[in-house]
Amino acid sequence: MDNLYKEDSIESLSPLEHVRLRPGMYCGDTSDATQLAIEILGNAIDEYNIGHGNIISIALIEDGSIVIEDKGQGFPINVFREDGETVLQASFDVINTSGKYRNDGVYEGTAIGLNGIGAKLTNFLSHWLVVTSTKNGHSETVVFKEGIFEKRELYDNSNIKNGTRVVFQPSEKFFTSPKVNETKLRNFCEDITCLCPGLTIMFNGDKIEHDGIQDLLTRSLGNGISILNNNFIIQEQRDKQKLDLALTYCDKSSSIIVPYVNCGLTTAGPHITSIKSCITRTLNKWAKEQGILKEKDKNLEGAALQEGLVLVCNITAENVAYDAQVKSNITKIDTAFISSILSDQLEIWLDNNVTDGKNIIEKALIARKAAEAAKKARAAVKANKTKKSSSKVKILHPDKLKDAEYLGEDSTLLLVEGLSAGASMAVARDRQKYGILMLRGKLINAFSNSKEKLEKNEEIQLLLKALNITPGAYDPSDLRYGRVAICTDSDSDGYHIGLLIATALQHFCPEFIEEQRLCWLRSPLYIVKTKQGEQYYFTDEEMDAVRGKITSEVQRNKGLGSLSADQAKASMFGKNQKMDILNPTEDAINLLKALMGSSGIARKEFVFNEIDFSTVRE
Repeated sequence: MDNLYKEDSIESLSPLEHVRLRPGMYCGDTSDATQLAIEILGNAIDEYNIGHGNIISIALIEDGSIVIEDKGQGFPINVFREDGETVLQASFDVINTSGKYRNDGVYEGTAIGLNGIGAKLTNFLSHWLVVTSTKNGHSETVVFKEGIFEKRELYDNSNIKNGTRVVFQPSEKFFTSPKVNETKLRNFCEDITCLCPGLTIMFNGDKIEHDGIQDLLTRSLGNGISILNNNFIIQEQRDKQKLDLALTYCDKSSSIIVPYVNCGLTTAGPHITSIKSCITRTLNKWAKEQGILKEKDKNLEGAALQEGLVLVCNITAENVAYDAQVKSNITKIDTAFISSILSDQLEIWLDNNVTDGKNIIEKALIARKAAEAAKKARAAVKANKTKKSSSKVKILHPDKLKDAEYLGEDSTLLLVEGLSAGASMAVARDRQKYGILMLRGKLINAFSNSKEKLEKNEEIQLLLKALNITPGAYDPSDLRYGRVAICTDSDSDGYHIGLLIATALQHFCPEFIEEQRLCWLRSPLYIVKTKQGEQYYFTDEEMDAVRGKITSEVQRNKGLGSLSADQAKASMFGKNQKMDILNPTEDAINLLKALMGSSGIARKEFVFNEIDFSTVRE
């Protein structure tokens, strides 16, 4: 192979050639063509934000083409540049061409579009694009094919005074799916109309409009339950800079932050860091002023104060710098005004909503205690690994129990039905972190049998011994395995065995289940063999969704025993693994007790007709 530079080794590509060669460099995600629609939609939103046109229409056509039309001011019509192109044509095929560069320009430096690339990107990655712009009743239409100018037409249009209509068909050459993700685009439109009250977006004929940022907060809260009586909402403007922000706290432990900048959704940047730091600093200061935290107490950390936080915002700012054309990661933005406004207004809100402020601090204090307890538990487990303790002693049941090489918090005990299933799983597993306990027959019901029978039941006692659980003296640092995964057949017998396992653990050690250590490791119901390899489907619903498209052989599995070791390894470990953590809600535990108690009829009806452990997944 000749790897020396020659005269033709260094190439220069035109903007069109480079965009089509490296589409991901410009539009990021190329799994679908949604970003192309957002680029055109962003221009229409910029028009609305400077006072031109309060209606945007979007239509997704069956052939994959997209129509986006606004009632903005329109482009100058039939105005030629020095290069011989009209302003409209150049805006769609001359890269780095824009009316949004200058802070003292029409868009005042606060538009979504900054780089003069978006419309060109949409054109260059489409089979064809037709743009029609109307200004004062005069229209110009420009047609492109494969990113190249084809023709231009001029005509009078008395039906429309001003506006721009763009129709394009993304090319399958550059996207896994050349169609727009309708859900993703609709959600973006829902968010934008919350941030732009007064803007209406007609999406495939549906009207989308909202009253303000409070609606976006409600959307982001989802099924969470707010713990505040009054949400915190501010809308402050200083010169061109503006902060619209709303927050609440809910009953969940995770946080949700939806940060828009100039009506563009972002994922990272100094603005997010500034908001988090400001909230942490202000809440700690207020908590000490209220005496909730004593002066000698250490401040609450950001992680604790962010548990349950739901925050949405739109920051209007000049001179924003991004790391790429998709503008999700901000590298430079003025954060001084964000911090100043948020600190002042949040402190005022806390003073006027003392009960809500105390609820936030109380939740954070609980979160800190939980984090400290978890840290101590991890430290205890880690320390335990350095010494040979009873929890790590090998148990002599080689016919039923095959231990993992490394025992402790990070290991998982697989519970399987019988030797045939255990044989394939023993080969398929990662021996370092997965142990296997092969159950022979069904465990007896711990809710309906006497203490004497339970103590004599070999399967239950072996399960407790394998985990090193002593009933009534539970200590998570003593566990030989950090979690248990039920691996049973996906039939009524398999589900019944799963219920018996859950019943035994709930009876002897409810803390184990409360700590969400009990899981369900699913095996595939169907295996489809293709030239590219095997595809796995874990439910009838998954299979039904693709059944009409499959022409290859379909293997229907009765259970784990139907899988070869290679199939078990590929489908149940690694990237295809379906490991559901069983969530011990109060309702779920009450249902377990009802089904596994004395009511045999209710239990049978549920096992055979209704049970689906996916309903208790996190």
